[in-house]
Amino acid sequence: MARTIQVTFDAVNPPVLRQFWCTALGYIRQPPPDGFDDWESAVASWGITPEHFEDFDAIVDPDGNGPRIFIQKVPEPKTAKNRVHLDVNVGGNPADRADRVRAHVQDLVAAGGAVQREFTQNGEFWIVMTDPEGNEFCVQ
Repeated sequence: MARTIQVTFDAVNPPVLRQFWCTALGYIRQPPPDGFDDWESAVASWGITPEHFEDFDAIVDPDGNGPRIFIQKVPEPKTAKNRVHLDVNVGGNPADRADRVRAHVQDLVAAGGAVQREFTQNGEFWIVMTDPEGNEFCVQ
């Protein structure tokens, strides 16, 4: 039996990473639980104080296909290269993929990402980037 997964990011600033990864993946902020108009009301009802409202967040695929992304505040910054990373696939026709990859990369740079390197290898094209907190990922 297959199991579902959630991808979790440690972060210094969860709201910044939430917005960035929504842009990168086409995701949305996870709606608040039933019975609540917003997340602040929900987490307050769970006993979380206002100074901790932005300590965690979650984004989801609006179509319900991709994994949930959970972002949690941690006190320390990232210090080493990721051992696992995400590949963001722009999809579509391989003939114009490099143009679509570059266009999406420009959107991600505007959202706070940074380009590290471009690769063309074995007929494939991708760009290695980092998100606003230095997490490596590829756009292909």
